[in-house]
Amino acid sequence: MTDNLKTVAPIEEFDWDAYAKGDVYSKENKEKLTESYDNTLSKINDKEVVTGTVTSMNKREVVVNIGYKSDGVVSMNEFRYNPELKVGDEVEVYIESQEDKKGQLILSHKKARASRSWDRVNAALENNEVIKGYIKCRTKGGMIVDVFGIEAFLPGSQIDVKPIRDYDIFVDKTMEFKVVKINPEFKNVVVSHKAIIEEELEQQKKEIIAKLEKGQVLEGVVKNVTSYGVFVDLGGVDGLIHITDLSWGRIQHPDEVVKLDDKINVVILDFDDDKKRIALGLKQLTPHPWDAMDDSLKVGDIVKGKVVVIADYGAFVEVAAGVEGLIHVSEMSWTQHLHSAQDFMKVGDEVEAVILTLDREERKMSLGVKQLKPDPWDNIEEKYPVGSTHTATVRNFTNFGAFVEIEEGVEGLIHISDLSWTKKIKHPSEVTEIGAPIKVQVLEIDKENRRLSLGHKQLEENPWDVFETIFTAGSVHEGTILEFVDKGAVIALPYGVEGFATPKHLVKEDGSQAQVDEKLEFKVIEFNKDAKRIIVSHSRIHEDAQGGGSDESRKSKRSGKKENQSSTMAIPVMEKTTLGDIEELAALKEKLDNQKVAAFKKEAKAKANKEEEAKVAEAEVKDEPKIATEAEETVENKTEETKSEE
Repeated sequence: MTDNLKTVAPIEEFDWDAYAKGDVYSKENKEKLTESYDNTLSKINDKEVVTGTVTSMNKREVVVNIGYKSDGVVSMNEFRYNPELKVGDEVEVYIESQEDKKGQLILSHKKARASRSWDRVNAALENNEVIKGYIKCRTKGGMIVDVFGIEAFLPGSQIDVKPIRDYDIFVDKTMEFKVVKINPEFKNVVVSHKAIIEEELEQQKKEIIAKLEKGQVLEGVVKNVTSYGVFVDLGGVDGLIHITDLSWGRIQHPDEVVKLDDKINVVILDFDDDKKRIALGLKQLTPHPWDAMDDSLKVGDIVKGKVVVIADYGAFVEVAAGVEGLIHVSEMSWTQHLHSAQDFMKVGDEVEAVILTLDREERKMSLGVKQLKPDPWDNIEEKYPVGSTHTATVRNFTNFGAFVEIEEGVEGLIHISDLSWTKKIKHPSEVTEIGAPIKVQVLEIDKENRRLSLGHKQLEENPWDVFETIFTAGSVHEGTILEFVDKGAVIALPYGVEGFATPKHLVKEDGSQAQVDEKLEFKVIEFNKDAKRIIVSHSRIHEDAQGGGSDESRKSKRSGKKENQSSTMAIPVMEKTTLGDIEELAALKEKLDNQKVAAFKKEAKAKANKEEEAKVAEAEVKDEPKIATEAEETVENKTEETKSEE
């Protein structure tokens, strides 16, 4: 230590007086030190933007060193856009004042950003630069973002590649953006976060697409759910799962199977040449229900299921997930009167059915419901024998008759000719109506073809058996002209019967023609029971009263009769709606039967008298030779006597 002190040389020019006064620096040294100190400080000017360094920070303030004799303090609110700010970061500040009244340096980061913001925004747009922004709040259609101190607009569609359901979660967050549009006139700036994501996804997409293969199984996230399918994000590439490829069973909407943001495994079914449209499948990852169906299931088995689809022609029943069978409308009921499937069942109904056909290769199944009930045609001869009478319901009309249903599954036809004995029916609606009950008689059974021939008129006695005895040829009846037709007129006769007269037989005694609604006497000139035809004449009455006229008139009558007979072959049968009073007709028939008996007795008596007269005549004939012989003998005797006398 002593040795070191010996080497210390005293300062020759040390001013001990100045030291004693407290001034350790000489004038020259002080000038040098002041100059060197001034050189260490930045030269700054007010209203200037400089770069400083964060030296310290707390919840309220940030201390920034810009190389000046004092540090500046900036409010922490001006750095809200940058939550990652830390000590040592360089920031831009605006010098508002080098010294305030307290000698404090006044700085502003907000004004520094604003002074250069438009230059930076324009540069970011030109260079496609990624910038940071602070999301301040929500607004209509999107968000307000602070970018370089400028309030920019972030549309809701530009936040993310997937739809955003909650915008509030992005408020007070700092995110990366790209400037996509600037309107200098209105000072509007539009930014996008989606553009950054799309660039990243595009790169990923290229890598994924290059590796895509049919049948490949990938993991994806449900991006969007629509009524026709589900869009799945495969990591930058979107694919579509059609609703039919979501489940083997029928579904009404995809959300029955998957939900938004669900992570699911999918299989690639197909894609186009550019691999821009990718078809995905979910159900293909599980075995087909037809392959997993019970092998013991066979035709004739009874299965249960739920109606999933219904149409006019039938209903589809799901007997297991992905396994459906069709119940045709004809297999829903034994009735032959076809209905719509909606009349028997509706979607959602639980039904039992019998398997009619089963094709595992084609994956088709037909079912039947009516087979659960006995076939009404099995014992048809016993239930509805020929000649039996029943009450049926009218189901349908045709031009040739009416289809009626005796019971479910048992239908028959009443031919138009079997509806009435007397009326000429042109259409079944003249007698009955659809849905109305009607009494029928079974005429014929065709079990093989499931056909019944029915009759309605057969329930009543054939009045033409009675009419045959009343409207005999030559009989005269009072009638009324109902209407004129093509070849003559229809005449209303007693007991509801209609006759027909040609124009020449409608000539009255004074030569005038009879008119509609005129009541006249008519003579029956022809009665045809089989054809149910009655031909009458009014003119024949006054012609017969005149004695029939000359031979020429009789010839003309005969020729006219031939013409009339030939014409009647083409005359249609004229019939009336009802038989009139059936009781009266029955009484009339009884009276006629009594008259027939009396006439028969009279005829039999006359016949007996004729037989007796014949016998007498025969006996007389037999005696004639004897009388003749006796007469000859008498004559001979008389001749001999005369000769002897001579």
